[in-house]
Amino acid sequence: MFKVEIDAEKCEGCGECVDNCPAEVLEMKDDKAVVVDPDECLGCESCVSVCPNGAVTLNEV
Repeated sequence: MFKVEIDAEKCEGCGECVDNCPAEVLEMKDDKAVVVDPDECLGCESCVSVCPNGAVTLNEV
């Protein structure tokens, strides 16, 4: 199981993480990315690799 987190202070709302998540774990809300379905995370790190600000972290739990 994986835990994906978004640092709201670092997130500039580009939506790259949302667009690149194959499991639709993330959505845009109030111009920021938010985790909406954490149990579906595949741990692929697509969201982490595309974030230009390092706002996304992924940890195995």
